Amino acid sequence: MELRDIEIFLTLADELHFGRTADKLLVSRARVSQAIKLQERRIGAPLFERTSRSVALTPIGAQLREDLDAGYRRIHEGLERAAAAARGLTGVLRLGVMDAMLHEIHAVTDLFRERHPECELSIREAVFGDPFGPLRAGTVDVQLVWLPVEEPDLTVGPVVMVEPMVLAVSAKHPLAQRESVSLEDIADGPVFRMLGNAPAYWEEAINPRVTPGGRPIRRGPAVTTATETLAHVGAGLGMSPVPEHAPRYFSRPDIAYVPLTDAPLIRWALVWRTAGDSPLVRAFTRAAADAAAG
Repeated sequence: MELRDIEIFLTLADELHFGRTADKLLVSRARVSQAIKLQERRIGAPLFERTSRSVALTPIGAQLREDLDAGYRRIHEGLERAAAAARGLTGVLRLGVMDAMLHEIHAVTDLFRERHPECELSIREAVFGDPFGPLRAGTVDVQLVWLPVEEPDLTVGPVVMVEPMVLAVSAKHPLAQRESVSLEDIADGPVFRMLGNAPAYWEEAINPRVTPGGRPIRRGPAVTTATETLAHVGAGLGMSPVPEHAPRYFSRPDIAYVPLTDAPLIRWALVWRTAGDSPLVRAFTRAAADAAAG
C-alpha cells in the first residue's frame, strides 16, 4: 500500500463518505474510489459496504483500519520529528528570566512547547545587576528584559508584556498610607542603586535619577537582585520603583506597594545575541509574538 492510499482508506473509514473524504484530502472522488477498489482487489475482499445512502466498514475493513491506524500515526510522528530536526528545532533553548516573570509569560512558553514538543525549554535565573552578561557569555540563548536595550551586539525581539510601576516602600513609611504617589514624592528617597554591569540608560528606565520636575532623587544602598531590594525595603533602608506584578508574588507584611501615577510603563521584550541567532531562538520569538497578538 502506498502511504497516500493508506491515508485515503483511513480518512474514508472515519468519514464514511466519499465526497467528504475527497474534500478533506483535496483529491477527486474518483481518486478516492480508485484507491479503495485497488486495495480491495489486492486484499481479495470488500473493505466497505456501499449503498446509495450510506458507506460502512466491513469486518475485514474494520480490522484493517485497526491494524493500519497505529502504524500510520507512528510514520507521521517520525516524519514530523525528522522535519523538526531538519529545521533545527530540537535540542535545548535556554531562557533567562528575572524574579517572577516566568509566571507572567506562561502563554508564550506554553505555545512554544505545544508547537515544538521535541525541544527542551531550560529556565535560567537572571539578575538586574548583570542583565546582558549571560547572553554574552552564552549561558542563555534568549532573555526577557525591560526596554530600552541599546546594545549593538544584541537584537531586540517582540514585546511580550507591558505593565505599570508601583513603589515598594516600608510598611512603616508615611508613603505606605497613601493611595498613590508620584515620582516627585520619592525625591527624598533614598532609592536603591543597581550594583553591577547594568547600563545607566537601562537602569534609568525603571529607576530615574531625577523627577519630572527636575529634582534629583536621592540614592541609597546598592543592590543586585530583587530579593536584596525587598530585604532593604522591608528593613526601612529605602524605597524602590518595581513592576506592578511584584505584589502578586512578593507580598510581605513589612512592605507596602503604592501605585506610581506618573511613572512610565515598563515594556518587557525578548533579547538575544545577534551572532547567536538560531532556528530555536526564532521559533521562540515567533511564539512570543503570536501569544502577545492573541
